[in-house]
Amino acid sequence: MAQVLLENVYKSFPPRKGENVVSQTKNANKSDATPEHSENINVLRRINLTVADGEFMVLVGPSGCGKSTLLRLIAGLEAMTGGNISVGDRLVNDLPPKERDIAMVFQNYALYPHMTVYDNIAFGLRRRGGGGLLGDKETRRQGDKENNSSFPPSPHPPLSPSPHLRNWAENLLVGVTRKLPKGLQYISEKERAVNEQVRYVANLLQMEGLLNRLPKQLSGGQRQRVALGRAIARNPQVFLMDEPLSNLDAKLRAETRAQIVKLQRQLGTTTIYVTHDQTEAMTMGDRIAIMNQGQIQQVAAPLELYNHPATRFVAEFIGSPPMNFIPVKFQAPQVITHSQFRLTLPEAWATALQKYDGQTLILGIRPEHLSISLPATKNLQVEVDLVENLGNDTYLAVKLVEPDQTTYTNNYLQVRVPSDRTVRIGEQLWLSLTPDKIHFFDPETDLAIYPKSSSPSLPFEK
Repeated sequence: MAQVLLENVYKSFPPRKGENVVSQTKNANKSDATPEHSENINVLRRINLTVADGEFMVLVGPSGCGKSTLLRLIAGLEAMTGGNISVGDRLVNDLPPKERDIAMVFQNYALYPHMTVYDNIAFGLRRRGGGGLLGDKETRRQGDKENNSSFPPSPHPPLSPSPHLRNWAENLLVGVTRKLPKGLQYISEKERAVNEQVRYVANLLQMEGLLNRLPKQLSGGQRQRVALGRAIARNPQVFLMDEPLSNLDAKLRAETRAQIVKLQRQLGTTTIYVTHDQTEAMTMGDRIAIMNQGQIQQVAAPLELYNHPATRFVAEFIGSPPMNFIPVKFQAPQVITHSQFRLTLPEAWATALQKYDGQTLILGIRPEHLSISLPATKNLQVEVDLVENLGNDTYLAVKLVEPDQTTYTNNYLQVRVPSDRTVRIGEQLWLSLTPDKIHFFDPETDLAIYPKSSSPSLPFEK
């Protein structure tokens, strides 16, 4: 197991002939582009991230934000443009994938279709010489025994075939006799270690009865467990998982998600997991790194992200339905006004918002922090445009009604109400905001504004 350290990682591609570079990088901060890469398309910029030993880190963000590319850089499947990647105490920038001691689980399973489940799991172990969760421990134990021996090595060791020749001969015998009856098969010590390891992993993943099947005879969830088993069997320092559950149905995805978390805690292996599903991110990760446009927006624990988002993007991305945003005007010391309502904020906001006196701010409020109330100057009048009954909750899409009650604003809001509250499309309601759950964002920078007593984690990890 090992810590993974990313330092100022960049990834860029040269533009193809006739491609407009400006359109590809128009959202990039010019200060982030190094002079030698300023003409390239920047996919990842200024990535600084530390994944602790044994931590389950989730990279989450919309499609195209660079999360899978970052995972492939760590695995060595793509070359970096700049920066450093360390696994444990080793700098792995120039190491090929096979020497990084990393196992990757892909979205499409990547199983060998002509091999049984047993052989798919055993494939990597055979190439490595039988090492794994059990084999590596045995090798280390044997090495310690030899090192601690009280007898000096013989000055004239007996002649024996070279290891390469011996391995070649054993592999030949194993391959030739593999399809013979068990009593006639040749089983080397290495193959015995592989068998023990495969059986252990199969028991761990509860798939002992599947070992003789081909991948085409398995369901999607079973195939994904085989892919996980192949990675687990190698006992790498780091697991990399690239959206491994996206091909599964909702029920199977929830079951496999819980199984992956349980396995990771049991094995204690450092894991970096990529997903675009915020539910997976919130339920699986010890910490979550939110990515957008090739940069990390915030790194924090799940509830920290939900309660104290560092940017407007994080606030909107985390949470379902997403956070609502309403432009308001701030008047010192602690009053916000809108064409529809006027609200006095808790005293803690007075100092934090002092420099915004007379300016427009973006108010953020989550759907569950809006509640149906009575007419009042501090409440919002809305008309229901859509009702979604989910059983345990009801989601409403509503539009704001102007004070003259004849026009509607383009600002739609999402509201979560109890399922026992009956609401009809076209019905007009009054909504109250929970003052302690209000968020504010700077309209120029999109950074969150917080009272000093509840400042969020930094948007970019230093």
